[in-house]
Amino acid sequence: MNPAGSRPRLFYCDHHELPLPRGHRFPTRKYRLLRELLESDGWYELTPAPAAARAALELVHEPAYVASVLDGSVEPAVMRRIGFPWSPALVRRTLASVGGTLMAVTDAMAAGFGGNLAGGTHHAFRETGAGFCVFNDIAIAAAWLRKRGALRRAAVVDLDVHQGDGTARIFEAEPEVFTLSIHGGNNFPFRKRESRLDVSLPDGTSDEPYLDALSAVLPPVFDFGPQIVFYQSGVDVLAADTLGRLALTLEGLKQRDRMVMEQCRYRRIPLAITLGGGYADPIELTAQAHANTFRVAREVFS
Repeated sequence: MNPAGSRPRLFYCDHHELPLPRGHRFPTRKYRLLRELLESDGWYELTPAPAAARAALELVHEPAYVASVLDGSVEPAVMRRIGFPWSPALVRRTLASVGGTLMAVTDAMAAGFGGNLAGGTHHAFRETGAGFCVFNDIAIAAAWLRKRGALRRAAVVDLDVHQGDGTARIFEAEPEVFTLSIHGGNNFPFRKRESRLDVSLPDGTSDEPYLDALSAVLPPVFDFGPQIVFYQSGVDVLAADTLGRLALTLEGLKQRDRMVMEQCRYRRIPLAITLGGGYADPIELTAQAHANTFRVAREVFS
């Protein structure tokens, strides 16, 4: 997994703080809480994520959209759809979030596992952002690897409570990318896009039916023969999540993560983890759930 005597890396971007209005629903504090939990574990090398280059963004996104975000000329209606006010800090954080995923996939392809303590921005489309997502880091990373000749076939396992509509749309005509989304059927986005495989769950779904559903749909993902799995590991399926509507426990989430990771480990398929959503009350539960994902990864991949 890593050279003898060294620790695997995780990339973070919480040093770029977002200036958000009082009462904003996006939980920026969870990123710092998560990093502090993992630092206290001492198992990983926590590394600031570099900024992604503009050329990487334009592998997926329309150049005019990229330019408008970077220079601040983006239409107010677009920023309302994204849910953030534009600021230079937002640009810095967004570029670091994508850069962290690019570094995570680099580590995954080299050593079997890589992780970003941000990213998973699956609501971003080619021409616009939405739902707290500016650029689609998973799609960018897949395109970046393919441009470098490091990848032909990929799979996205998206277990955030919200359907990965942007990712599904970007890859809808791409036969070499398998997109799986297991999500709450009555949750955002209310206009769903078509993934290669979608599983829509009713409100209140708990551990056992969730894990049964996941177990049933993982075989087609791996039978597809991906050379990397992008794991969007959102924890907003927790019962305590204020935006989730499902009812998983912390233990159920750990079992979920282990199911995905052990399949990757068994089949020797590189795994890149991105964070995705989490909006629990208290937010410390979200940070704990995210930390558990990387603790399970250490157990599986070490």
